[in-house]
Amino acid sequence: MRILADTNVIMDALTAREPWNESAEKIFLMAANHTIDMYITASSATDIYYLIRKHLHNSETARTVMEKLYSLTGILDVTANDCIDALASPIGDYEDAIIEKVASRTEMDYIVTRNIKDYLAGSTKIILPDEFVKKIELE
Repeated sequence: MRILADTNVIMDALTAREPWNESAEKIFLMAANHTIDMYITASSATDIYYLIRKHLHNSETARTVMEKLYSLTGILDVTANDCIDALASPIGDYEDAIIEKVASRTEMDYIVTRNIKDYLAGSTKIILPDEFVKKIELE
């Protein structure tokens, strides 16, 4: 199973943000155990680094966190066409539209996000972290 994890799911796990961290951390464990293939976009990587550095107040520790994240996830390129196509997307939030375009182009099975409503107009299946964890545990 190939998933694109939205930035909010990554941040929930990395910052132990309650009440969402439990399912996010389980998704990280699934990736570490090679039960799933988890990806982020290159554009999300820069956002995650910024947020982690701000959270930790330490650039060096933030870099270490990012290295560990990259050992668990693949990083998907964001192409010029993804950016251009996102402008015409029915998804209202441009950043989310880019993520959906990348997920669609790279044939992700799901976008895992807490912001389901942001992706409803896209073509990639979306799922809440809790629902995804239950789905994988039942398989």
